[in-house]
Amino acid sequence: MNRTLKSVVMNHFRENSSIYLFTTVLLLIGVIFGAIIVNSLSYSQKEDLYYYLSRFFGQVSHGEFANASLMFKQSFIHYAKYVGLMWILGLSIIGLPIILILLFLKGIVVGFTVGFLVNQMGWYGFLLSFVSVMPQNLILVPGFIFIATAAISFSIRMIRKQFVKKVNEPIFPYFVRYSFVMAGILLIISVASSFEAYVSPILMKNVIDVIYN
Repeated sequence: MNRTLKSVVMNHFRENSSIYLFTTVLLLIGVIFGAIIVNSLSYSQKEDLYYYLSRFFGQVSHGEFANASLMFKQSFIHYAKYVGLMWILGLSIIGLPIILILLFLKGIVVGFTVGFLVNQMGWYGFLLSFVSVMPQNLILVPGFIFIATAAISFSIRMIRKQFVKKVNEPIFPYFVRYSFVMAGILLIISVASSFEAYVSPILMKNVIDVIYN
């Protein structure tokens, strides 16, 4: 059983290595682009954003967290909707470019968040991003790359079946595999959401206490 599973996984990575490379590079470009956007903001825009950020930090330093279970639920639903949309788009022929856009946007969000914190707070901003943004994204980003690659691969198979008449391979076994990928991604999301809801607020409070005290 384990040998068969390992073989399936290795074949998947081997067959889709070029797509994995492309999606990884696309997401990294999004991160870089997000960091560049920070530098394009005007002084007043940065001040307004930092004002709201400072208020949030003040609430965190006083231990005014949202309910952890509620945070977990909101975080899980948000990420599940995002990857669920990718999964659905992978089932359609026209969804491929939108999958790439969603992955690129994810990179922009991560790059902008980290870039803004570092731009405004220097070393402390990097430290804050290290405990509040990076941990869950170290789990989420590979998950996003994995589901995007699986969605693109399945979409390409749909296109080939629709337009290349010589291709007669059955699509159902790939659909079953594709659905299992989605189930695995939801498990990854639950781990990331748990960290974001139960661990990150505590780490953030410790760092903010060091900064402001």
